[in-house]
Amino acid sequence: MKLQKYYTFLQKQIVLMIGLSLIPGLVYVFFSWVFDILLPSVLWYTLLILLSLYGWYLYYIFKTKKMNEKELERWYGYLSLFMYSIFFSWTIIFLINIQYEAYNLHYIAIFTQLGASVVASSLLVSDKKLFVPILLMLMLPLSLYFFFIGTWYGYVLAVFSLIFVAVLLYASFNTNRLILGNYHQAQHDTLTGLYNRRYFVEHMQPLSERLKCSNKIVYLFLIDLDHFKTINDSLGHEVGDKLLIKVAKRIENFSKDTHMVARLGGDEFILVGSEEISGKKSEDEAHAFALGLLSCLREPYFVSQHELHISASIGVHEFKNFSSKLSGFIREVDIAMYEAKSRGRDSVVFFNKDLSSKVERHLQIEQKMYKALKNEQFEIYYQPQFNREEAIIGCEALVRWCDDELGVLRPDEFIPIAENTGLILELGVFVVEKAFTVLHQWHKRGIYGETFSVNVSIRQLLYEPFIEKVEGLCQRYFSTQNDKQIVVFEITEHVFSVDVEKVISTMKRLKKFGISFSIDDFGTGYSSLSYLQKLPIEEIKIDKTFVLNMLEDKQSEKMITTIISIAKNFNFTIVAEGVETEEQFERLKSHYCDIYQGFYFDEALSQRDFEQKYLTI
Repeated sequence: MKLQKYYTFLQKQIVLMIGLSLIPGLVYVFFSWVFDILLPSVLWYTLLILLSLYGWYLYYIFKTKKMNEKELERWYGYLSLFMYSIFFSWTIIFLINIQYEAYNLHYIAIFTQLGASVVASSLLVSDKKLFVPILLMLMLPLSLYFFFIGTWYGYVLAVFSLIFVAVLLYASFNTNRLILGNYHQAQHDTLTGLYNRRYFVEHMQPLSERLKCSNKIVYLFLIDLDHFKTINDSLGHEVGDKLLIKVAKRIENFSKDTHMVARLGGDEFILVGSEEISGKKSEDEAHAFALGLLSCLREPYFVSQHELHISASIGVHEFKNFSSKLSGFIREVDIAMYEAKSRGRDSVVFFNKDLSSKVERHLQIEQKMYKALKNEQFEIYYQPQFNREEAIIGCEALVRWCDDELGVLRPDEFIPIAENTGLILELGVFVVEKAFTVLHQWHKRGIYGETFSVNVSIRQLLYEPFIEKVEGLCQRYFSTQNDKQIVVFEITEHVFSVDVEKVISTMKRLKKFGISFSIDDFGTGYSSLSYLQKLPIEEIKIDKTFVLNMLEDKQSEKMITTIISIAKNFNFTIVAEGVETEEQFERLKSHYCDIYQGFYFDEALSQRDFEQKYLTI
């Protein structure tokens, strides 16, 4: 796929070739008039004028018409024909003038033939399809002319002319290789071999102009890999790079010749479709393409003896024209991609105007989070957990954030942002330390529960300083084994998408300090029975979406009974979250669920309110 500027370079050579042909051509016409052999030269010069007019027409078409890729390829074919023809015209005048040795015009013909060869090797060096046949077209007749002189110096000149064309070809090939190498390096990503950000920008600029004129549209697909940072952090950059290469290959193979594929950087890729008419049909095709690509990327990867599972979030947008800056090209499709992530990842989202304001808030949250962490604006709330007799047995520690400008932010709004920015590591340490401090205070008051849950992300679990911090907190605040045994770290099913063996090793290390583990949001992600058997967990938490829908949706209830059945077989404790009605509670009890939490019992409370309501002795 050639850039527009490549064709622009060739377009400029048209004007130069016209000038280098018409002006020296007049010299032939003048000497033909002097020696009274005017007719052949006039006919030849007339041909030269016609070819020049054809070349000027090609120049004008390129300058005034915004052509798509197929039209540019067709224009390039016409340009090649022009170049072949105008250089061949010099071979014609050479063949005409070598007949007039009496007037010594053959010397001029020989010189101009050599000059035309040098011009061809210099001006057309960027394109082998042009300079190779043209050099042979110019120099072989000259070599044959020398050979058929039939004298010793003729044979020597024939050999020298062949050496000369060989040198020209050698120099041109080397220069061409250097130009193409630099060209390829400038527009391709060094890791994956895909086009890079620079090429993407240069590709979009002429495309923007064409779309304005044609009223057609293209679809942009922005792909961001889900939880790639976790893999990079846990397995190292070498494995991460190898995974990116495999992902890039899959995207390229799936797209084939239908889309331009570029890597913007990190784990972000962008695809640009072909120009088409806007409408429901094109939108449906774009959606089907994106879903197919998701399915392709979801297949397992085998990298350095690791079996890795990774999904992607894809933002899609129909574009009619673009601004001149890169941010203008991708801002809206970037909004759609982030929306796909916020909806749970592994999904496709089309941009709409409502998403724009949502992402503006996203950026505000990201900017304010750094300051909020520094100033300890986050608070820990505690949601009570109950047994089958509706007696409180413990709680879950939940982080909350209230900002003067943004208001009260829900965890599902700022936690994903913390995950994406890496702030989850610092936030996680804050939450665990605050929660452990409060639990220690309760123990000093003689208040003990059966369970005390804290949410921990996979990135935290694979981050060595975090593990060391937890070990230090356990040693500081929990003097006896019983103090520690009620602490439960809740991790999501995304643990199955990373290096499970390393996760298991870390979990066993923390279990020595009395930490237990629970799988949160079970049933919505990468569940695997084989991993359930291997992971050192004691608890499974049923995702609240199943609980909320269980009374109206039989499939949700079947999922709950299946999860409970699996958990019982493994001797796991079962927790149901999101219980909002008495009917849900009674139905869950009938399925022998162990622990319950949700608004039916109580919402998450501040430390003070929780202690006043539930811990008063």
